[in-house]
Amino acid sequence: MIIPKPARLSPEQLAEISAIVEPFGCRIQPIIGAVRNIYAIVGDERDELMTNRLEGLPYIERVDKMQSPYKLMDRRSSLSGNKIKIGNLTIGEDLLVIAGQCTIDPKNPNYFYETAHAVKEAGANSIRGGVWKPRTNPYSFQGDNKSLDILMEAHRRTGLPVDAEVMDEHQLHLAIEAGVHMLQVGARNALNYSLLRAIGGAVASRPSTVVLLKRSIHMGPLNEFISAAEYIAAFGNPNILLCPRGTSPAIDGYRNHPDESITPLLKEKTWAPVVVDPSHSVGKAAYVPACALAAVAYGADGLCIESHISPSKGIGDDPKQALTPEMLAYTIREARQLWAARREARAHAPEGISPAK
Repeated sequence: MIIPKPARLSPEQLAEISAIVEPFGCRIQPIIGAVRNIYAIVGDERDELMTNRLEGLPYIERVDKMQSPYKLMDRRSSLSGNKIKIGNLTIGEDLLVIAGQCTIDPKNPNYFYETAHAVKEAGANSIRGGVWKPRTNPYSFQGDNKSLDILMEAHRRTGLPVDAEVMDEHQLHLAIEAGVHMLQVGARNALNYSLLRAIGGAVASRPSTVVLLKRSIHMGPLNEFISAAEYIAAFGNPNILLCPRGTSPAIDGYRNHPDESITPLLKEKTWAPVVVDPSHSVGKAAYVPACALAAVAYGADGLCIESHISPSKGIGDDPKQALTPEMLAYTIREARQLWAARREARAHAPEGISPAK
């Protein structure tokens, strides 16, 4: 990781450092920040001669070497101060809440518009809406391109940023062209490295676009989860949220094995905010509020909750796991009170408390 003295390198300076690292099998990836840029060395950065040549340049302050398998997402990297903004909220200043329908019904758009207004009134910061859906059964409803127009109309009506899952490059380009603010990578594609690369490349020049990366369905090492995020960040946009959403094998009674407890472990390894999805973790509306509060207690920076104006009339998972607007408002209120209390407690915490505190 190259830290320059000026806020940004000139094209000539960038070309000079690129020429230094290329003979060592590396390349330079600029990471665009609001105040200053940093420059990641992609490849094996341990060569002492290469480091000496870089640090000898008059416009380079220092070169930080990272031995972690995920150099950009590592908690010790120069991106540790990266601030991610969604709408009017800067993550870390308040609890982020993303809420909305599992699946947008293109035949009944008013359900989604009413839900969008309801989740805004309940206190959510962003609207989620399933445009395209991964389904185990090939005959189940797979989503509809028309739903993308409904999603963006909800944004125009409420002013809230929107979140949509993409499953292939075609959907990715449609979502970006439409102006989707948050691209969601679902559990089934969390280790689809080709898609992760495509998303990284697509959002590289869009510093306002955020990626919500869910954890794979099948339990895997946390390093694998964070390394998946590295695929996206390596193209230059570090606005990535890590989303535990429950894993297999499931606990009897829950849809998945709730995994919000990994939040402190993630925070020991990476600076990336953690946004927990309690809806998919437990899979039943009655259990979601408790799971959401547990996630906040473990140190989550945000929640992604399914909600519907009338869950019984929804499609997809909404009838069984979507919260009503009233229950969503209650959950957000309780979660934010807990978040504020924990933030106050952190200010007076003794040394040695874990990063999630």
